[in-house]
Amino acid sequence: SEADADKEAAYYTLYTALTALSKLLAPTMPFIADELYQNLVRSGDENAAESVHLAKWAELDENLIDEKLNREMDVVMKLVSLGHAARQKSELKVRQPLAEVAFFVGNAEEREAIKTYADLIQGELNVKAVRLLDASSEAVAYSVKPYPKQLGQKYQSKFPLVRKAIMAVDAEDAAKAFLTEGKLQVTVEGDELDILADEVEVQAEAKEGYAVASDGAYLAALVTDLSPELVAEGLAREFVRRIQDMRKAADFDVSDRIKVFVTASDEIHAAVDAHRAYISGETLAVEISFAAPPADAEMVDQKFGDEVAKIGLLKV
Repeated sequence: SEADADKEAAYYTLYTALTALSKLLAPTMPFIADELYQNLVRSGDENAAESVHLAKWAELDENLIDEKLNREMDVVMKLVSLGHAARQKSELKVRQPLAEVAFFVGNAEEREAIKTYADLIQGELNVKAVRLLDASSEAVAYSVKPYPKQLGQKYQSKFPLVRKAIMAVDAEDAAKAFLTEGKLQVTVEGDELDILADEVEVQAEAKEGYAVASDGAYLAALVTDLSPELVAEGLAREFVRRIQDMRKAADFDVSDRIKVFVTASDEIHAAVDAHRAYISGETLAVEISFAAPPADAEMVDQKFGDEVAKIGLLKV
């Protein structure tokens, strides 16, 4: 499966990195390096050198460096970070799934990277869909305000004309120029003037239904409207976390099977029932019951927003 292939790739990467590390550590930490080598290499390959100190020195293989992949991952990490920042602004918990995240980026290669790694971004940000914005103004309203002090000192008596020229430019176009090029060119009395980014204040305000975060030309916009289905899934994910905390508090083994008993409002009841399979798989629950729990069940009152649910666990 794809998940198994991902695991194998992760294991191989970790093995390769640790094996190289054991060789690099050998001159300064000979005993630790050799123990690491014996456990990693010799335990599975009897034909390998008997000691890390007899092994071939680690060498850089530049053929393994994928510059395009590195650039793409830089973009993905930047956008995921912006997505998390936007979620923090919205005050929506990470476990609450959202309908969509939309991005605005600077060039075609970055747009293609978003399409290629949409599944990865989707999982990292807990959203149902990833798309590109045709224009950043779809999610934000820009405003540009000239700084009187800087521009007044620079252009003196021409400042009113300079300010008028800046304000005459479409706010989105001006903001894009400042964010991507660091300047905006305007014409005043026949002269071409470069207005620098630190001479104005560029503000971006999220439009209704969005939470946004930006960094230069990069913009992440989360759709914050929650459907009943998304709310229910968010409750189910939070329900799983509470059960995992209860398992830990009860000192259950990670492999212990359990029965779960729930007394809750209709909303929580419906969310748990709709996501019964997911909850069971994540918590190793062989049964989820809305009946009264037995006397020996581990019972805890759990608060979900303004509501309280009684959750009981019983080890099978």
